[in-house]
Parts: sequence; C-alpha cells; structure tokens
Amino acid sequence: MSDSTTHFGFKTVNETEKAQKVAEVFHSVAQKYDVMNDLMSAGLHRAWKFFTIETSGAKAGDRVLDIAGGTGDLSKAFCKKVGKTGQVWLTDINSSMLGVGRDRLLDAGFAVPTAQCDAEKLPFPDNYFDIVTVAFGLRNMTHKDAALAEMYRVLRPGGRLLVLEFSKVWAPLKPAYDLYSFKLLPFMGKLVAQDADSYQYLAESIRMHPDQETLKAMMQDVGFGRVEYHNMSAGIVALHKGFKF
Repeated sequence: MSDSTTHFGFKTVNETEKAQKVAEVFHSVAQKYDVMNDLMSAGLHRAWKFFTIETSGAKAGDRVLDIAGGTGDLSKAFCKKVGKTGQVWLTDINSSMLGVGRDRLLDAGFAVPTAQCDAEKLPFPDNYFDIVTVAFGLRNMTHKDAALAEMYRVLRPGGRLLVLEFSKVWAPLKPAYDLYSFKLLPFMGKLVAQDADSYQYLAESIRMHPDQETLKAMMQDVGFGRVEYHNMSAGIVALHKGFKF
C-alpha cells in the first residue's frame, strides 16, 4: 500500500477520500446511532463506557477532551465527575453526530463547549487537558499515529489518554463473531437504520484496526508511558490507557 492510499473497511482508497467516506457513514447513521449501539452490543456498550469512566480517575475540576464524542455518552458521564469547576469539551469531525450529542447534553442539563474538529489537527493548546478520551473513533482516523501524537500534545504532564475501541477477539470466538459481524450486523443496519452498507463498513473497520499489542506500541511510540490495556467481552473491546510524563 502506497503512502497516498489507506483502508476504508476492506477497500483501498486514496487518503483524501477516506475522511469523506467516513463522514458519509456517520451522517447516515447519526439519528439511529444510539438505538443501533444498544442492539449491536446487547447493551454492553454502556458497561464498557461505565468501566472507562470509573477507571479514568476523573475528579472535580478536571479538564476533559472527548474526541469523536458523537452522541455524548462519555461527555455526559464526565460532566458529572468533574462538576461545575471542571470542563468537558465534546468534539467530533462529523457535524451530524456532534449535533445529536450537543442536543442530548443540553436536554440533560449540560451546556458543554463543542467543537467540530479533526483529531489529527486539534485546535487546543499544548498541556491543557487532564484527560483525553476517544471511544470507538480511533479506528476511523486515517493517520492514527498523528491523532495519537495530537492527543499527547494537548495533555498536561500527568494527564492520561483513554482509548476505548473494538479490538482482536479471543480466537475460539472468532468464527461466531465473524458470522455476527458480516451477516447479522448489516441486516440489523438495514432493518433499523435503513443502511446496511454503513454497518458493513463498521464491521470491516474493526478488522482493519490494530490489535491490542500494536495499539499499545503506537501509543508508546508517540511518548505515552505506563501504557496498559484491559480486554472486555473476550477482547471484542479493549480499553487502552497511557500517561504523559
């Protein structure tokens, strides 16, 4: 694969095309995203996110950056942790997802600052945030190393990054997981969101994402220390955590 091409699911596309193609997926699924999350994971995504919040170490007064924050699940939970003296930024590259997230947070009584931005070029100062989090967003980024480097840049010394993402499943479960991902998932997408193709892409993008050890090494390569990961649901999902020293 040349420098000018990248993966969009199992397809090879020009790097310049990927962001637009990913945008189309999330414009399409934004309104049904939460319903589909509950269906796809049988509600488990809520437990995965709860574990992320509880192990984040977030406390009153902290500054939190939620990257690819989408419909705002993590931002809402962090708002409760950091309180009125803290600050939570909800960001996403996709305007449809960001709009849904902002409205949900307002409906819940949280007027958080929001920004539509690219994780590879964050519009925030160096050493600003105590916590940076990205849940189910890193795998859609074209240059994951550049995005991780930006996350490192905006963290203050002592701050930490939390990456919640689909990962490499326990080998004995792989046949059943593949059947679910490539047969049932697009079918549900068609039935509920009227969009089978987007959910086919989501299944493929999970397979193209770095496995647990590879992502750990990528985080270390941009400067993170004490990088560790915790597998959940037999490795279907992993939470990676790293610190800036």
